[in-house]
Formats: sequence, C-alpha cells, structure tokens
Amino acid sequence: MSKAKYVGAVTLITGVALSLVACGNNSKSNSSQSKGVVHDKFKQAVPTKAIKKGGTLRYAIESDSPFTGIFLPELSGSATDGTLQGPVVESLFGVDDQYKINDSGSATLKLDRKAKTATIEIKKGVKWSDGKPVTAKDVEFAYEIIANKASQSQRYTGSLANIVGLAEYHEGKSKTIKGIEMPDGESGRKVVLHFKEMKPGMVQSGNGYFWEEAEPYHYLKDVPFSKLMSSDKVRSKPLGYGPFKVEKIVRGQSVTFVRNDNYWRGKPNFDKIEMSVIGTNSVTQAIKSHKFDVANVINSQWEQTKGATDTNFIGKPDLGYSYLGFKVGKFDKKKGVNVEDKNAKMNNVNLRKAMAYAMNIDQVAKKFYNGLSFRINTFMPDQFANFRNNDIKGYPYNLKKANELLDKAGYKKKGTYRVQPNGKKLVIHLAVRANSMTATPVWQNYIQQWKKIGLDVEFIGGRPMEFNNWVEAVMNDDPRVDVFEGGWSLSSEPSPADLYNEAAPYNFARFVSKENTDLLNQIDSVKSFNQSYRATAFKKWQKWMFDNAYVIPTMGSYNVTAVNKDITGLNLKPSSNFYFEGGFAK
Repeated sequence: MSKAKYVGAVTLITGVALSLVACGNNSKSNSSQSKGVVHDKFKQAVPTKAIKKGGTLRYAIESDSPFTGIFLPELSGSATDGTLQGPVVESLFGVDDQYKINDSGSATLKLDRKAKTATIEIKKGVKWSDGKPVTAKDVEFAYEIIANKASQSQRYTGSLANIVGLAEYHEGKSKTIKGIEMPDGESGRKVVLHFKEMKPGMVQSGNGYFWEEAEPYHYLKDVPFSKLMSSDKVRSKPLGYGPFKVEKIVRGQSVTFVRNDNYWRGKPNFDKIEMSVIGTNSVTQAIKSHKFDVANVINSQWEQTKGATDTNFIGKPDLGYSYLGFKVGKFDKKKGVNVEDKNAKMNNVNLRKAMAYAMNIDQVAKKFYNGLSFRINTFMPDQFANFRNNDIKGYPYNLKKANELLDKAGYKKKGTYRVQPNGKKLVIHLAVRANSMTATPVWQNYIQQWKKIGLDVEFIGGRPMEFNNWVEAVMNDDPRVDVFEGGWSLSSEPSPADLYNEAAPYNFARFVSKENTDLLNQIDSVKSFNQSYRATAFKKWQKWMFDNAYVIPTMGSYNVTAVNKDITGLNLKPSSNFYFEGGFAK
C-alpha cells in the first residue's frame, strides 16, 4: 500500500496507508511538556456491554467540503473517502495491535526471503457483496488499476515498483505484470508476488511494497481505466467484501449502508450505518445534541465539547503529524520523478529554517488546541519510539536565531520587509487548508510572526483554501504556491520512502537529493531486517531532514472520539473490527 493519508477522520480503519488531512488537528503525541496528559484522561475503548442486534449507527463525517465519494482506495487519497470506504472496503490482512500482519483477515500472507516472494491466499468463503467469490484475479486487478497510467492513480510508487514487472506495465512496455503469479489460475485463491528485493517492513501492514486490497474484476473489467474514477460502479454502486454495502448516496453529503449478507465473518450487529457530512463549526453542538453516535472531537473545541452528557470519550495518539513544506521543484508526470529547481524562491535552507524558528507553535497549541496538540521535533510519531531521534530539538520559537539566519543568507531589510539576496522583492505565497474555525486565526498569527523577521507572507487568494482546491494546487504544483502547510495520517509501517523519495508523488516539496535517497534506501534495505541497523538509519534520515528543512514537522495530536453511551464494541486498537463487532447495548 501507499504510505500515508491526507489526515481527517476517526481512526477505525487499520492498514490504510497514506492520506492528506482534511480536518483540523484532532490529536496529540510527543512533546515532553504534554506527555501523559491525555493518557490519564482517555481510554481506548468504550465500556463492554451485551449487544442488542439491529439499529442504525449515525456516524459524523467532519468536513467543510463535500466528499468526492471514490470507493476505490487505489484511486482515492483523502481520509474522508477512506472513512466512507470503511464499512465496505476491507483489507486482505488482519493485524495485531502493533500493526504486524497476521492470519485473522480475509487472506493469509507468507513471506519467503530466499525466494523473494510473498504468497497471498484468500480464505474460502470470502465473497463480494454480489455473492461472487473473491479471486486471485481480483488481487492482481488492484495492481493494474494502480499501475495503469490511464487510471491516474496517485498510489503508484517506487516502493510498489519493487514488484517484478510492475514498472514495465506502468510504462506500457508490457500488457501483464510479470511478477504477479496466479498458480491456480485467475479464478483460484492464491497469488504469488515476486520482488526484486525483500524489505524489512513487509511484515507490517501499510508497508508500501504490496497492496492490501482486492477489486472486483468481474464487475469493473468493462470500465476503461481512464473512466474508473468517474464510473457509477465506483461512485454510487461499489462492490466490496466488507461487512456492509452501499444502499444510497446523496453525492457529497451522505451515504447509507446496509448489511452485506455475503460477509465472510457472519452477520454484523447494526442493520444500517448512516454517514453524513457536518461542517467543523457545527461538531460540538452535534455531539451535545446527540445527532451522531460516533463523531471526532475537534481539538480546538474540546473545552466546549467535554461536558456532553450520555457520551463516552475515547482517544489515542494520532499516527501522523502536521508540517510546513517549501516548494522547490515540480513533479515530472511523464518520467514519474520529482525535479528540484535549485533557483526556486524557497531553495535557501536558511530562509526555510528562519521561517520555522519564527513560528510560535507551543503558544498556538496551548491557545487554540487546548493542549491536545503540541509541537513536535521529528517526523517519527511516538508509536515508533525505537526509531525516533531524540537528539533533534526541532525548531523552538527563536526570533533572534531566525533574524541571524536571514542576515547570514543575504536577505537584507528594505523598510518593513526583506528583499532577496539578488535585491529583488520577496513575497512568499502560502497555501493553507480551510479545515477548521481556527485555520484563519492560527495562520494569520504565523504571518504576523514572519512579519516580525521581515518576511512578507500572504495567503494565496487572501484566505485559507477550500480543501479540494488546496489538494489541486499543492499536488499539481500550482506556480502560485511557495509554502504550504499540510498533514499526514501515516501508515502503520514507518518507512518514509513513499512520502519523500525522488519518485514519490506525495513529495509535495519536490526536493531531490542523492543523500536522502541513500538514507531512505538504507531504511528499507535487507540489512534493516536487523532492527538495530534500521533504527540507526531512521535516526540519520531524521537528522538529514532537520539539517535541510525542505519540510518541517510542526504539530502532533491526539485523536479524541465522542461515542453515544449506548454504543458498545468500539475499540481504537488496530486489531479491532468495529463495523462487525460493534452494536447498540441492550
């Protein structure tokens, strides 16, 4: 799978990889001054009670934009769509609470380091919601969707290209993928993936080296790859082998799911699930009035929300982070690589670091996020403590240091603002997501902080951007964008390769470096089956990212979820399966 997600929703889906964050900070994790605060307040599961069969679960989709409603993870990228897929789209593999793949899912996985293979075997009785069995071809077809350029999938990465023949298929040099073998034929249940190299992260869900979903070939085979994303079979009448199936969609606003009678585990407890979009400004009142049974708490609204009656609040550290990125190049879609421009406006490390030191992140976290978010020092969340480089201090607020860096780099003041070293006017254009009530005041604050060091920073369009417009601008290298903020909900395998390597579409800063490539390769090399070697490689890479500052980590958070007291079976542990196990209490 791909490695991350645009951040946004309740973390009820395990094994999903990469997503761009749509909602505001909803969580918390690693600064020393805040450690333990939320651990003492929140449990990870609601109380266990006897289950009453039936009823409709009302689930909040918090977004200030309509959802796109793409029910193919191969083609979707937002966390909102990932949440909507949850009742329908199930991973092939089950995991334990450390995200290690086990045999509890709809398929088993066996790795053979010597043969450089992964054998996937679908369990008997696993069926699509139309009653057709899930087959080897369905597993293989998902790779075709990702790798065929006509589908315009953002999921094709250098990591997946480690599968023999996938790159050749991607480039149109082959009509089949040589390294995907179906020993019992297309209608069989077994698939053997052949790799160029075995990687240490392959034991973990979300590792990026193989995909973890299948797609119904019998249902989608007649849809051209170029039309998949807009097809009704993907947008309004999707098939899945999860516990529920789609009954009704109000485009961009709500989805109603009913039980999938062909679900391989058995009969889910809920009769229906209704997922509906609600604007972030309305979340607190919706929780207090019990409009939904499950809803994310917006961290900036915690003080107004925490007094809700007949509600259980559960929470856990977010597997993700927010960041500030600097555009220094473009993505060459034909070649599938990032191309750095050494003359780009933001391609000065001292300018980038100065902007980081001028940000009063600790103050913002306390004022706007009620202590549920906090400044972070590296790109490695607490869940991967063994891999974190604790020697990196990050960018604590320091205007003196910021000014010194700019002076050293030749950015001289002319009146209120500084000019570029070549004497030309310097205006920095900032892309910000309009993802919460706090987006405007938080980033107006940072713009004022940058003004204090003589930098003229302006919102693109004069204000934070609607989320889908932000995605379009940042992902497609809109020339207006100099600096952008964002957030990743990370994969459960911590390799950062699919976010920051030369061929990564998600390397939105577009930086390219041989040293960065070498360090990422070390993290994912065969040598890194030795965990001590891998930990050292991770720490070296974090130090390189800090020294070069193409992307700067800003905040980590805690995910807090408000749950109707009559709901049982909701557990935030990775191994749980709420849509099947959860229900209303008797």
